[in-house]
Amino acid sequence: MKKMLFLVNPKAGKGAIRNDLLDIVLIFSNAGYEVILYPTKDSADAERKIKEDGDCFDIIVCAGGDGTLDNVVRGYFAKGLDVPLGYIPVGTTNDFARTIKLSRKPTEAARQIVNGKVNKFDVGKFCDKNFIYIAAFGLFTDVSYNTNQSLKKVLGHSAYLVEAVKNITNYKGFYINAEFDGSSVSGEYIFGMITNSYSVAGFRIRGAKHVVLDDGKFDCLLVKKPSTVIEFQMVATAFLTNNFFDNEMFYMCKASKVSIKSTEAIAWTIDGEYGGSYEEIQIDNIEKAIGILVDTGSDYDDIDYKDIYDSIEE
Repeated sequence: MKKMLFLVNPKAGKGAIRNDLLDIVLIFSNAGYEVILYPTKDSADAERKIKEDGDCFDIIVCAGGDGTLDNVVRGYFAKGLDVPLGYIPVGTTNDFARTIKLSRKPTEAARQIVNGKVNKFDVGKFCDKNFIYIAAFGLFTDVSYNTNQSLKKVLGHSAYLVEAVKNITNYKGFYINAEFDGSSVSGEYIFGMITNSYSVAGFRIRGAKHVVLDDGKFDCLLVKKPSTVIEFQMVATAFLTNNFFDNEMFYMCKASKVSIKSTEAIAWTIDGEYGGSYEEIQIDNIEKAIGILVDTGSDYDDIDYKDIYDSIEE
């Protein structure tokens, strides 16, 4: 009988996983797995558990949000594992799960794991940390902490956009020199992201129809700090309409290696969690570095990216 380490974040998504936990364990058990259930105790506990005895299992499955998945991936690479990974998304936004078409119904996601096939996906390396779908700095990375709770309840994810756009003129920019596979740009920027996802913070990314998750390339975006009323309008309109093309305030490209130097330390968010502050960073794409179980009815090689893009909520 194959052994499964089932890591569960009991706090993810306000603890919604608890209602389905027994059903999920039965699905795994009926599929022939000896399930070792491990509820995580803090944000770094999954990584610690995998480092300790992850090599004792034939498969590792986690239930939680993007932060939980990120922590699992760090432990996975630190331990040097090469076993299949399953993911049951029960967080708030579940950006990566949206991108690879995982069900957001916990029991259905469990069935996708036992009936699925392994597909290889790219993984990022940020200095000495691994990440699964995004590294970002600037405007949107701390806005969730400052957004009015009443506004969130009324507008949902749109509340973050309202708050971010409102703060553009007051937001401090960072002067950076950036290199993307040899091409370089410099200037003062208020936001930057290096990603492999169709969705960030629950918003679909216009232009993300062309994201490929196993080509060894990131999709990169930098946003200049506006200094005039016209530039402010250009940035605000782009965010509110979710359209960054043909706009001189935005720099977009694909790259496998990204280097950024700044005149001061910049705070980074990695897969939705604080990733540290740095004056200089390097981000590398590790092509097809991790195997994740996905729905056999959705051959990754034949995924219709437009369908995914259109299905992601505004």
